[in-house]
Amino acid sequence: MHDFCFTIPYGLIVVCGGIVGYARKGSTASLAGGVGSGLVLILAGYLSLKAFGRGKNSFLALILETACAATLTWVMGQRYSQTSKIMPAGVVAGISALMTGFYIYKIATGGNHIPSKAE
Repeated sequence: MHDFCFTIPYGLIVVCGGIVGYARKGSTASLAGGVGSGLVLILAGYLSLKAFGRGKNSFLALILETACAATLTWVMGQRYSQTSKIMPAGVVAGISALMTGFYIYKIATGGNHIPSKAE
């Protein structure tokens, strides 16, 4: 699977979570963190998708994705350990941990598999 196939939906989920957090609780931190992180993820996914379309890998996109997912894992994991609330901290920490593992796997295996062109 290519990283952008998961990154763009993951970014959209994070953006939506930030908006919902703001709408329900009035949390500007949730809005800024969710929308900011989500937009970085969507941008990184877009960069990776465009690089794939050119037949290349975007390691900049993979590094951005990994850093963002690892940061979300850490921050939301800390929040979960303090509050013991599954929603949203536990869910976001869990999803972000899975995504961090996926991105590390993609980096370790050389990025997206670029199919060779048939002649």
